[in-house]
Amino acid sequence: MLCPVCADALPRDARPARPTPCPPGLAQCLVAGPYEDPLRAVILAHKERAAHALARPLAASLAATIRAVPAADPIVLVPVPSRPGVVRARGHDPLLRIIHAAAARARRHRDVSVLRLLRSRLPVRDQADLGAGGRLANLVDSMAVRPGARAALVRTGGRVVVCDDVLTTGATAREAQRALEESGISVETIVCLAATTRRSLPLSAAAD
Repeated sequence: MLCPVCADALPRDARPARPTPCPPGLAQCLVAGPYEDPLRAVILAHKERAAHALARPLAASLAATIRAVPAADPIVLVPVPSRPGVVRARGHDPLLRIIHAAAARARRHRDVSVLRLLRSRLPVRDQADLGAGGRLANLVDSMAVRPGARAALVRTGGRVVVCDDVLTTGATAREAQRALEESGISVETIVCLAATTRRSLPLSAAAD
């Protein structure tokens, strides 16, 4: 399903990323690479066209990012929750599949587990046409910690790493971080497969 040239072009390391503008208080972010082809094409094919076999090469990229998380072991990967309606429409949860496969790979090098500590709480509108501020407002209080989450985390003794597929404005990651931290759960790092390239104009230029 993935030709050798494209497979070799997928990133296998980690790099820091920061959205611009950045939501206040956003934890450090690590990504495998920029949201550009072939990584972008593979993410979309797996997510939107249910090309399940592509979870394996994407997991290899994410696992490299997980291995670079600076927190001490053990670490607990917490997926950003997918909205139930979206999962039903797609017929699968692409992010969860990739994270479980990436965790299995990363366990060759460090102590990693996956816990679904978060759930979607409020309906949100499609974010495709929203800017950074609109996305932040759209996601306010849209996530909550599942009952028993803290007890489950205590049993692992792990440090929490939030996982998502693409870092754009940072609004989704920041909302996940907020929900966890307001429940007394510290977030060490946010890891994603890819980050979009975003630039903001200086205030003087924007005013013109």
